[in-house]
Amino acid sequence: MPKIIQLSPHIANLIAAGEVVERPASVVKELLENAVDAGASKVTVEIRDGGMTFLRVTDNGCGMTAEDARTAFLRHATSKLRTAEDLAAIGTMGFRGEALAAIASVSRIDLLTKTPGSLSGVSLHLEGGEIQEENEAGCPDGTTIIIRDLFFNTPARMKFMKSDTVEGSRVAAAVQLQALAHPEVAFQFLRDGKQVLSTPGAGGLQAAVYCIYGRDCAKMVPVESRWENYTLRGYVSKPTDARPSRAMQTFFVNDRPVKSRLLMSALEEAYRNQIMVGKFPACVLHLTLPATAVDVNVHPAKTEVKFLSEKAVFDCVHYGVLGALNKQTDRPPVQFKAQPIAPPAPKPEAAPAKKEPFFRTMNAEEFKTFSTALKEAPQPKPQAAALAAAKIERPSSLPLRETVRLPQLRQEPPKPQPPKPEPPKPEPPQAEPVQEAIPMPAETPWRMVGELYSSYILVEQGEDAFLIDKHAAHERILFEKLKANQEAISAQALLAPVAVRLSPTAAAELLANREMLDELGFELEEFGENTVLLRQIPMDLSPEDAAEAVESLAADLLAGRREHSDTVRDELLHTVACKAAIKAGWKNDEQELLAVAKAVMAREDLKYCPHGRPICVSLSKKQLEKQFKRT
Repeated sequence: MPKIIQLSPHIANLIAAGEVVERPASVVKELLENAVDAGASKVTVEIRDGGMTFLRVTDNGCGMTAEDARTAFLRHATSKLRTAEDLAAIGTMGFRGEALAAIASVSRIDLLTKTPGSLSGVSLHLEGGEIQEENEAGCPDGTTIIIRDLFFNTPARMKFMKSDTVEGSRVAAAVQLQALAHPEVAFQFLRDGKQVLSTPGAGGLQAAVYCIYGRDCAKMVPVESRWENYTLRGYVSKPTDARPSRAMQTFFVNDRPVKSRLLMSALEEAYRNQIMVGKFPACVLHLTLPATAVDVNVHPAKTEVKFLSEKAVFDCVHYGVLGALNKQTDRPPVQFKAQPIAPPAPKPEAAPAKKEPFFRTMNAEEFKTFSTALKEAPQPKPQAAALAAAKIERPSSLPLRETVRLPQLRQEPPKPQPPKPEPPKPEPPQAEPVQEAIPMPAETPWRMVGELYSSYILVEQGEDAFLIDKHAAHERILFEKLKANQEAISAQALLAPVAVRLSPTAAAELLANREMLDELGFELEEFGENTVLLRQIPMDLSPEDAAEAVESLAADLLAGRREHSDTVRDELLHTVACKAAIKAGWKNDEQELLAVAKAVMAREDLKYCPHGRPICVSLSKKQLEKQFKRT
């Protein structure tokens, strides 16, 4: 066994930097927490090149004396703790005493600080954690820290950094979190000389939420509740405004941004039976509880916490959100297009009748006249009415390219035929339509019996019956088709671009993968304020589905599904195929259903959809006879 030695302070600081300083956003988080603890009412953050070459944080807090400024860069130096008992009731944001030492060990730092009432301040310059210069300087009250050349002495860390766009967006996300955590502080964020965020610092959470989420804030439901000695306040989305991912869920415990599965579960439990499967609520929730009821010292970056009573926390969030949702009495409005009321058919020479709105108030005399007119109006023939109904129920054209003629499965009204030159032959008496077997090769005879619940295609083959999930099957067919085509996917340009508002990190991930998105038929550009514009989408997607598809793609990229370009492409194709496939509950005609059934019955490899759900299940004649006690 090698000899045990004590690490040098420099190596120890580098290890601490690996735990605390992952990227520029980590530096900004630690410096902003120190600014808030210093009593600042205004904080300005400025970065260049994603924060790797230049990062400045300025606050108007209490500042530091020259002696305190020198001590602040020593490891385990802090003004937040004095005794061991203080660890059981931490009420400040930064307290570990490792942040400044860790940041200084991997960067070049310039510090300007001055306490109120002092005639002058102090200026320090550090490289690799060592103070190189110390001078007296004139500066305003508060502290300014400039970080240059982050990780200049640890090149191994540099290769894990993303592009400037991605790193800059993560810094923006860190500033936004602190602005939501402390609405009483005015935050300003400048990126490459351009102002990206500015909050008023008036103390109202709604104003901070509006600055971050824009007009979407008006759609959110306010939450204000108490549970024992816990307090919950904030905003949650309505069930009808759910998101395709959890990226917009933000939780704070005693004004500290945290990640907690407990809080996430409590929130989503409140939406149970009110939200669509695969959708997630958005929220900005502040949970306030006694400092002794939570342990914030369980993670180096202080992003995870441990609760003394998890049940009380769960109930506080669950019932607080549920109560806020139950107070909402409004329902989604239904938009009706104005339809004309059909008057008696006018004669050819008569002037066209004036259209009336579909809904209007009538007095008794008007209603009597209207009823008489309806009785005297010519009634549509059954054949025409049936054709009109069939036309209304047919969905828009589906992306299935194969057209298959289906034998007549049920009696339908005859379609009008064009006149023929020869007289029609006499037709035999019409018999009841009989379901005929679909012409197939002799070795695999099968026939489509029909459809169940507008979701499942029923197929009979020999002694077996098969139920095919039409959405899962069509989704797999489209996925295989898209995946087999290694060329760029056919796309459609949009006359009016679609704006998609995302979190800063989600927008950055999309922009960083722009080339791959171009191959998949998406053309997007940065629009500012965490918004991207879709100018081109795949042919198989409608503009209505495009925004949700892009959000799902961003969530997949943020979840780390980017190990290989083929993996990312497959995930993107999953989303495109899912959005473009026919849906359960749609009214499809027999030709479309038959095309899906034909593909499934002809290929044994079509077993699961891209998300892993089965496409087809079988039911044998023997199993069915057992249910009817025939065997």
